[in-house]
Order: sequence, then structure tokens, then C-alpha cells
Amino acid sequence: MIREISISEGIRASDLIKQMKDTAYNARRLGEAAEIYREMIENNSFIFFTLAGAMIPAGMRGIIRGILEKDFTSVLVTTGANVTHEIAEALGFRHERGSDEVDDVELSRENINRIYDVFISNEAFEGVEEFISQILSGMDGRYTSYELLWEIGSHLPKDSFLRVAYEKKIPVFAPTLHDSILGLHIYIYGRKLVYDPIKDVEKMVDLCFQHERYGVVIVGGGVPKNFTLQAMLLAHGYDYAVQITTDSPQWGGLSGATLDEAKSWCKLKENAKSVTAYVDATIALPLIYAYLVDELGDKS
Repeated sequence: MIREISISEGIRASDLIKQMKDTAYNARRLGEAAEIYREMIENNSFIFFTLAGAMIPAGMRGIIRGILEKDFTSVLVTTGANVTHEIAEALGFRHERGSDEVDDVELSRENINRIYDVFISNEAFEGVEEFISQILSGMDGRYTSYELLWEIGSHLPKDSFLRVAYEKKIPVFAPTLHDSILGLHIYIYGRKLVYDPIKDVEKMVDLCFQHERYGVVIVGGGVPKNFTLQAMLLAHGYDYAVQITTDSPQWGGLSGATLDEAKSWCKLKENAKSVTAYVDATIALPLIYAYLVDELGDKS
């Protein structure tokens, strides 16, 4: 039976999400996603959390930091762009509320960059460059992306999720690290080091054989999604999977590909619990995180 949503004063996010699970469409899927994520954690699953899209510029960094701090994930897989914007925020350079109805040529003349309705100045990237150059100039040897990000995180303030990952030794993979402003800095200032992305693959595959149960939370799709799912081609598949996306499957793109399709590749087990919620991640993530905090508190 479809449940009517009942809103009362002081309602908790977790209570709202529980009600949504008994409604329809993507409200139901979002409720199911939160419930499956909670079950992953309660069953001590080894969880991969993948994060694509411009989530840090959109204000999601506190949620990612909380997910790491509270041990709601075991591994984070994201983009070089999200990492670059995280470093900028940690250094005190803020993303500003902007508008998509602007003269972009005029913005460029003012040294302002636009991400839909978010602005960030060139000064921020100059600050990132100065910070990164000092770290990279003293590094040599062969590094994976998570080793590079641990090193960078060790120099950042405690409010950075990269610092949290470093202190908790949670791997943060960035399989598109080279496809970012940070990648350009590594090219310019990291001439003594060797970035070895194949070692990232080796580490990911190794992690897929060390635990009894596995879960994956996919936000946005893209390379982080594929990098994380493909590691299971050599293992036994995920037991749980949650996907948050706004892409649809009929165009054949990976970001919209269903989790059932992933079963055909044996990336998910045949009986895996899974759901895809077609929701903007900037709406879904805060709600799911609030639900987990209400229901589980601090797992660490």
C-alpha cells in the first residue's frame, strides 16, 4: 500500500526517508537507497564510495568528510577535479554563489570561472598551485593516486576530507587525477616522481579479495563508477549497490547504465541488493547522510 507522507514539527530526516520508502517513483528509490546503504554498514561490508560530478563546488565536502570520519565507507573513488576543488576549499579559497545567466566573457575578464551557478576565482587555483608546488618539488619515486593524495592530505587542515583520509589511512583513488588542474601541477612540478595509475588498479583489485561482503555507493557515474565496478571483474561481485544519477540508460552511456546491467558483467552478484535513484546528488546525498547519522550515529 502506498503510504501518505506525514510531516510534523521537528520531524527527523530519517523518519522522512523511512516514509518515502513506502511511496513511489524516485522517492521510494531514495528511501530504498538509504536503507540498503545502512544495511551495508550494519553488516560490516567493505564499502567503496564513488563520487563524480562537481560535488565539492556544490557544497558537498562536509558530507564527504563526515562519511569518512564516521566510517560509512572504506574507500573513496573520485575525480581529480573534485580533489582540486577540495584543496582550494581547505586552503581557504571559497566557491561563491553565482548564476547561470551571466556574460561568461565578462567573467573571464574578471578572472572568474563558472561551474553552472557557482563561481570560483583564478586566485584559488593560483593558491592551489603554490601549495602543491612546495609539496611535489620534494617528492621522488613511484606513486599511486592514493599515495599522492595521502601525502597532499597530510599537509592540509583537519577540515579537509583528504586530511581525514590520510589520518585514517582510507584510500582515496582518483583514476582521473591527470585530467584535472592538479594533474597539470603534477606534470609541471612533479618531474622527479612517477605517477603509476596501473598500481591503482592493482590495489583496487587486491582490496576486492580481502573481505567477506562488499558494497558500493555510486554518485554520478563516470570514471569513478567504472574504475570501481571493473575491479570486481576479477573477484566475486558486490553484495550491495546503490546508485544516484540523473542519467538514463537508453543512451548507452555508463553513467546511466543500470545496476542490473552490471550483473550481466558479474560486477554485482546475482542476488545483490541494489537500487538506482534518479535524483540530483546535491539533493540525495544530504538526505541519505542525515538518515545514516540519525540511524547509526558514529560507527567509528
